[in-house]
Amino acid sequence: MKNPGNTFFYQIAWTGTQTWFRLMHRTEAYGAHNIPAKGSFILACNHASFLDPPAFGGNLPRELHFFARKTLFKGVLGRIITDLNSIPVDRDGDSDISAFKRVFSALKNDGGLLLFPEGTRTPNGQLQTAKKGVGLIACRAQVPVIPARIFGSYAVWGRHKKIPDFRPQIKIVIGCPLSVEDFDPGKHDPQRYQTAANTIMAAITRLYIPYQHAV
Repeated sequence: MKNPGNTFFYQIAWTGTQTWFRLMHRTEAYGAHNIPAKGSFILACNHASFLDPPAFGGNLPRELHFFARKTLFKGVLGRIITDLNSIPVDRDGDSDISAFKRVFSALKNDGGLLLFPEGTRTPNGQLQTAKKGVGLIACRAQVPVIPARIFGSYAVWGRHKKIPDFRPQIKIVIGCPLSVEDFDPGKHDPQRYQTAANTIMAAITRLYIPYQHAV
């Protein structure tokens, strides 16, 4: 897998993150060939742990942009996550115009965007209902959406755990891209964004680890 990114700092972080996940969590990624070599895309994934963003960022062959809470953009941490393509967003993301402008700017410049349709980490390890925000961004951006699913990160560090458990293995499954026609019902649908979000979430739900039963 080639090192992604155009910035020196992102490349260093990518290498270090990939090494950490391979050694500490024995992470395996399936379907990375579904990530396009060039052009903009949205990577839509389930959200089970704080580990999810770095797990995807360090195990995929393309540089990604991420959402992060505005409260994190302070001091040294703020500079680090800014250099790692993080986009500051209010907790009420649906009304954050500044964040949306930066998202569409990244996509216009052939970037990749990581989104979590569920909006927040699962409280119980199960997949949750999609929020319409991912549908809004996908329908307005008119770019392919790639469904992805992470397994094991909840067992490692779910939201109710104070410290990680390094025994479970983390696995990532990348599905086939959804074209705009696959997820966007069009302006005639009064629930257009929620319909798109539900379609994207359904594609995530259908992903399983190859050669294994549902987890």
